[in-house]
Amino acid sequence: MIERKQDGIAFLAGHWPLEPDRPTLVFIHGSGQEGRFWQAQVDGLTGVANTIAVDLPGHGNSDGDGFRQVSDFARSVIDFIDAINAPAPIPCGLSLGGAIALHLLIHHGDRLRAGILANTGARLKVLPSIIETIQDDYDRHLTGLVKFAVAQVNQADEDICRRVLATSTAGPTVTANDFRACDAFDAMPQVASINAQVLVLSAVHDMLTPVKYADWMAANIHGARHETIDKAGHMSPIEQPEAFNQALLRFLESLDR
Repeated sequence: MIERKQDGIAFLAGHWPLEPDRPTLVFIHGSGQEGRFWQAQVDGLTGVANTIAVDLPGHGNSDGDGFRQVSDFARSVIDFIDAINAPAPIPCGLSLGGAIALHLLIHHGDRLRAGILANTGARLKVLPSIIETIQDDYDRHLTGLVKFAVAQVNQADEDICRRVLATSTAGPTVTANDFRACDAFDAMPQVASINAQVLVLSAVHDMLTPVKYADWMAANIHGARHETIDKAGHMSPIEQPEAFNQALLRFLESLDR
């Protein structure tokens, strides 16, 4: 895995330079996290696609202070995709990252090969108490992150919990603003305009973005595919990396057909 930076955006790449005859999976992390969240995907799928995982502005090693609007994050991602000349880009986002990917599909779909929406929704309301906890007691928020975002069946796995916490590094101010961006996001009236091919992924034990969110998107995005990852919660790329990667491989193969 290669670490690089482009115009203030830090990212991980499975290999570099990008191969022009392969699609480019651009992985976009969730609130308070960084690109290392996607290490199992960047490494595991590099044999079939260009794999890139970004640190959003204000996160990880990227410059800036973050944003309070999904549209601002989306602008930074599409600018990054252009800057690295990513061949056949396919944004794959989780939670906040999924909202960013959805925004890109709606507003820049003609520039994308396809899109992957994981554990997210077309509307992402956030309880005010979550933002208050992030601001007032960040350690308590991190404890709750493992409790509510990791499936109960996986909480005894110390490696999974450690990986989730190790990639949740943004700090209280940036993380609170990430959740504010989610709370303000509502793309429900616009999803029917998407023409690109879309994979919607959900997780059986996801308490933060339940399967019904994915059901709605799959029913309202023309031609969308929907797969559900078993024995996983909101952090399914870390909890069940092999199952997650296999779902992405099936989708990539369907694009080739």
